[in-house]
Amino acid sequence: MIRGLSWRNFDFILLGAVILASAFGTVMIRSAIAGNEVLLPLVTRQIYFAILGLAVIFTVASIDYRYWLALYRPMYIVMMIFLVTLTGFGQSAFGAQRWFTVGVLFLQPTEFAKIVAIIALARYFDSVQDRPRDLNWAVGAVLWASGIIVMILLQPNLSNVLVLSVILAVMLWINGVQVKHVAIAAGVGALFMSALIVLSVIGVRIPFLQAYQQERIVNFVVPDPNDTYGNRYNVQQALIAIGSGGLFGEGYGQGAQTQLRFLKVRHTDFIFAASSEEFGMVGGALIILTLAVIIWRCIRAGQKSRDVAGAMISFGVATLIFFQAAVNMGMNLNLLPVSGLPLPFISYGGSGLTALMLGIGLVESVAMRHKQMEF
Repeated sequence: MIRGLSWRNFDFILLGAVILASAFGTVMIRSAIAGNEVLLPLVTRQIYFAILGLAVIFTVASIDYRYWLALYRPMYIVMMIFLVTLTGFGQSAFGAQRWFTVGVLFLQPTEFAKIVAIIALARYFDSVQDRPRDLNWAVGAVLWASGIIVMILLQPNLSNVLVLSVILAVMLWINGVQVKHVAIAAGVGALFMSALIVLSVIGVRIPFLQAYQQERIVNFVVPDPNDTYGNRYNVQQALIAIGSGGLFGEGYGQGAQTQLRFLKVRHTDFIFAASSEEFGMVGGALIILTLAVIIWRCIRAGQKSRDVAGAMISFGVATLIFFQAAVNMGMNLNLLPVSGLPLPFISYGGSGLTALMLGIGLVESVAMRHKQMEF
């Protein structure tokens, strides 16, 4: 546990930004359900999870992050058991096994698996910091990440596979991976993505991908202009919602696309479009600014960390939030294919919110125990 003095290093700016984003998300979810009585309980659930998340932040922050690192093996094993069980017995959504039902709650192990992967990779990079940056060093990190990545791919959940792959790539880059290894990985990645796109466009089924996932790729690369009510419907409605919001928006609870329910999955995947419709470009910019502050404070904690492990935890959480936010906003703006990644702290999702709060708690733990120097 910590000494009282350590609380002076607690990052209240980070906490404030997280509370602001979560509060706005809850308020926006209330508007986005658009009077749907079936969805009405989601608002209360999100409030409960937000309160639980705040308790998680303070609890995790009060414990030295190195204790969590010492438990990386059992946490990794338990998470693998959850993911293996999920693949066979979990509840399905959009063709993928995504959650367990626990009473009235839905537990998504994949959200917590991303945090466990960050902890495991942070422990690995800390333990090998004095080793030469050769191929074996890089392969070791890949192997630690690949266990969780493979199990998530088997659900199949390609979007979160990409999230973990990006986190791994960022950690490798920060720790000094050789340029030639980056070039090899980039070449393999480009070849894989090219094959994925080409095979999807010509209609060849790809293992570990659902038909709807390939359709999303096709609709983004070669969209059918006549497909008004099909696979491009959600993106078209999102663009209409964002465009109709203008500079200051149509007002809270007044967005036509949202309140008339033309915009689908508006409380999860397309909540950025719903927010932009009701609060305009100013509201969208404030969401981006709030998330940017959260990412900045995570990076700052990593820069001030006393060791490699603390830095990797902070940079890993920052990467997780940045990538998910960028992809979510990109698909709302039709700049990226629809992926199903939620907007951090804003979209509805109890497991996702709690896992992010857990990550913020770890970052706070790092910040409270930073090396003794001026900020």
